Amino acid sequence: MNFPQSDSMRDARVSGQHQPHRIRSFAWFLIGAVYFLLAKQTAAMAAHGLSSGVWFDLIDRSILLFLLIVGYSALGYLGQKQEEPIKAMGLERRPGWRREFAVGSAIGWAGVAACALIIALFGGIVVFFYIGWFQFALIPIDLVILLIASLAQEVAFRGYPFQRLIEATNPVVATLLLSPLYALGFAGNPESSTASVLLAMFMGWLLSVAYLRTRGLWVGWGIHFAWNASMAVLFGLPLSGLTRYSPVISSTALGPTWLTGFDYGPEGSAVGMVVVLLLIAATIFATRDLKHKYAQPVIIAAGIPVDIDAIARRQHEAAMGPVQPATPQVVQISGVQPEKIQPQRASGNISQSDGGEAPTSEGESHPQATNEPPRPPQ
Repeated sequence: MNFPQSDSMRDARVSGQHQPHRIRSFAWFLIGAVYFLLAKQTAAMAAHGLSSGVWFDLIDRSILLFLLIVGYSALGYLGQKQEEPIKAMGLERRPGWRREFAVGSAIGWAGVAACALIIALFGGIVVFFYIGWFQFALIPIDLVILLIASLAQEVAFRGYPFQRLIEATNPVVATLLLSPLYALGFAGNPESSTASVLLAMFMGWLLSVAYLRTRGLWVGWGIHFAWNASMAVLFGLPLSGLTRYSPVISSTALGPTWLTGFDYGPEGSAVGMVVVLLLIAATIFATRDLKHKYAQPVIIAAGIPVDIDAIARRQHEAAMGPVQPATPQVVQISGVQPEKIQPQRASGNISQSDGGEAPTSEGESHPQATNEPPRPPQ
């Protein structure tokens, strides 16, 4: 005898079926996290042996990005059987990817501009300019370093490991778990504080939202790069406590720590926290079309993924296909007797009389049909 299952029984059964998959995904997340630490150490050691001075950061970040892309591609191919692992980690060059990067860059620049404007209005900013040719030559090098470094961080914290953690838990839990780990990476920077680590965690929320809304790294990469480049190169403010990326413009913020972040920069201030939280709302608004296009959930019926596009295509073809005409129906009207036609008997020699009448077999005569119109009566 089969008894109907309650919702709790059914949910428990489905959860039990997905439990091994979640454990495997979490194991692959741990493997990806350990690989990131190894790749970071390897890149630093290689950079020390290959370069020094202004080229160290460029070589270091470039090697790190290379190791992350190659390593996570191998993990995706081996662990998840991904045919195109680079695209799967969020680096698909889909239509409009440059526009996505530009949207993210606009959001990042707007956030730093808002911080600088608030500091200038309620405190002050002292700006110094260094106009030597060597200083201007460092600008493109610093921009490339920030471009590569921001992409490496996005691949590490919003790429393969983040995706496996989403599979093991859900997007909200994965964001809440990984963002503090991302923030701890800045705890060792010069002049870091509790406020700076908290703001870095908020930044992790922002960049995670950018990925979840688009299922790609382009918007998050744009936000991350534009935030760093605007903070250091454009406004000359300390970037997470570092000042070596401001070769031409160097600024000093005046005011209390909650306003300026002191020597750590606006990323250690209360103003920066509020701005980053507002940027989360701005990112949600700016990516509403991208979410509808790329981040729609997959509908699952009885455990089988449903291809909505294929179903819609078949419905369209069925609706627009050739229509066969209906078979005409034969309607019989009863009560009407068909008229019987008597065939004429064949005769040997039929002669016409003088009156133009031909005798029939019964001796009767009928008027001969002519083509002349009837004559009117006299």
